[in-house]
Amino acid sequence: MSDLPIHVSLQASPQDAQSWVELARRCEDAGFRALLVSDHPGSGPSPFIALAAAATATTTLRLGTYVLNAGIRDALLIAADATTLDVVSHGRAEVGLGAGHTPAEWEMTGRNRPDAAQRVHHLVEVAGAVRALLDGRTVPAADVGALRDVALTAPRPVQQRVPLLVGGNHPELLAWAGQHADVVGLSGLGRTLPDGHSHTVSWSQARIDATIAAVRSGAQAAGHDLPPLEALVQVVTTTSDRRGAVAELAQETGVEVEDLLFAPYLWVGTTEEIVEQVHVARQQWGISRWVVRAPALDAAREVIARLETSS
Repeated sequence: MSDLPIHVSLQASPQDAQSWVELARRCEDAGFRALLVSDHPGSGPSPFIALAAAATATTTLRLGTYVLNAGIRDALLIAADATTLDVVSHGRAEVGLGAGHTPAEWEMTGRNRPDAAQRVHHLVEVAGAVRALLDGRTVPAADVGALRDVALTAPRPVQQRVPLLVGGNHPELLAWAGQHADVVGLSGLGRTLPDGHSHTVSWSQARIDATIAAVRSGAQAAGHDLPPLEALVQVVTTTSDRRGAVAELAQETGVEVEDLLFAPYLWVGTTEEIVEQVHVARQQWGISRWVVRAPALDAAREVIARLETSS
């Protein structure tokens, strides 16, 4: 696991046309692996439209959803959008799927949010159908509650295999992702709090170990290696007082300082310390890919530059 290449991607949203394409170019020039867009209908942009716009301004930058709310989206429409993005980007599309957590998104689309187990079950159903459709296979109607068998005959993707990321924290979902997904997304987030947006955190080493073990069990059941693991960095703080900054986070989260010093969901410290932390996470857990949000672009660019000179 120690020789896996390290990649960093940026999750962002467009505010206007000019700044969005400029951001995409900055990401490409700085060496980010991908530009990613989240999915929060009613409070965020349409991911595939934003990504298609970014495709016109770039040539090598990967473009993906991170992550679509599979609970309120149809598998055929996801696959059609992803394939169209792949066509207009000349084979740079990626699809990230999650179970969704914000109650308002269900309510505004005419349904109540299911419990965690039901959301996981539905995500597995949708992810399996999206994978099949992208690969050119027909999905039986009964598998997705359709009125007839489902197929995506046109357009077809440019890539031989459009990468599918499945993200979440539920053990059953992690095991399925380890068995079937091309990439497993790790957010370090636990139970959704009453506001519908915030979460508890799972940042202790014991919880991270359990998360990786669940993914590994799925991979072993399928008889293949652990898929690439991608951590969503929830906090990025550049500081010369790493332990002091982490101590403040420990008070806020209830997680021990020593655990937070190694948690892959935090980038805290000098650029050199963050780079070292990234290498430790790759060695210890096999996490080789990270996603940071737009406010951390400059800090992440410094990390990427340092990684390139140290490789």
